[in-house]
Amino acid sequence: MILGIPKETKTAERRVALIPQDCARLVAAGAKVLMEEGAGRSAGFKDALYLQSGVSLVPGPEPLFAQAELIVKVKEPQAQELERLEKRHLLFCYLHLGGNPNLTQALLDKGLTAYGFETVGQAGQTPLLAPMSAIAGRLAVQLGARFLMAAQGGRGTLLGGTLDHPGGEVLVLGAGIAGTEAAALAWGMGARVQVLDLRPEALDRLVARLPGVAVEVAGPGLLERFLPQTDLLVGAVYLKGRKAPRVVSTQQMGLMPKGAVAVDISIDQGGCFETSRPCTHESPTYLEQGVIHSAITNLPAAVPHTASVALSKAITPFVLQLLQGKRDLELQAGLNLEAGQLRIEL
Repeated sequence: MILGIPKETKTAERRVALIPQDCARLVAAGAKVLMEEGAGRSAGFKDALYLQSGVSLVPGPEPLFAQAELIVKVKEPQAQELERLEKRHLLFCYLHLGGNPNLTQALLDKGLTAYGFETVGQAGQTPLLAPMSAIAGRLAVQLGARFLMAAQGGRGTLLGGTLDHPGGEVLVLGAGIAGTEAAALAWGMGARVQVLDLRPEALDRLVARLPGVAVEVAGPGLLERFLPQTDLLVGAVYLKGRKAPRVVSTQQMGLMPKGAVAVDISIDQGGCFETSRPCTHESPTYLEQGVIHSAITNLPAAVPHTASVALSKAITPFVLQLLQGKRDLELQAGLNLEAGQLRIEL
């Protein structure tokens, strides 16, 4: 089976699915690896490094899609990539079908088989989503801190505070990997952090790592209690493979102080705020209910080198399985589409 790594085409997507070091592992295992010229450049990996790893470079997407059987990329196929995909292709990437019914139908119409990075894993674990979730959680707080500055239209709050003034109030919804990393960075900066989640066991894990963070099991009335004092709201709610639930209504968002910031990490799955809509790195914010919103659909692309190294390391064992015709239980859980049939609940 010939593996193809195309250059990402989503707006401001600078990551690459596989770095040279991991391509060398695949080649050593007997794989033929093709890569579109320049696919790794924005992540800091020159074509020469891939050539040294045994990768064959092709001059554009057309010859790559024509020759490759297994397509491994970072983000879901964009319009021009959908045109090049065929029934014979096996696709392995982040799909996030739960938040994108149009893409789901387009891929079903192709009749191909596709595995989603985000649904690989068992027993509640998501080993291919985890590294990007960790990065997204930390970036959410970094962005939030910046957007709170008066020059950005924010309320002028220093998230970490000073020796004489307490840090800002951060409310994190979700105690998974993204939420935990968001809480960790905010707490480390000196902010006062509150985390809500429906799962007591997830909150227990978070407190064991971050004893200075306040937690509470999500329930009625809590948002009304916390939002009026919140400087930064981070939405990190995730249901594996499914559309994210809307946990903050438009009315509730209006309870936040004017100039506060809301960052929705869940936007890839449709967003967990009723007021959320997709943003880009070029146009990262909009104002709704007096609150600065940011919901960038490929947030880890802001740090493409770090993100590509982490992603490549995570996916390489599963790419090897696909090349060798193997499917362990973790990988099989990632099957989203099979020969034009939907295999997950959206």
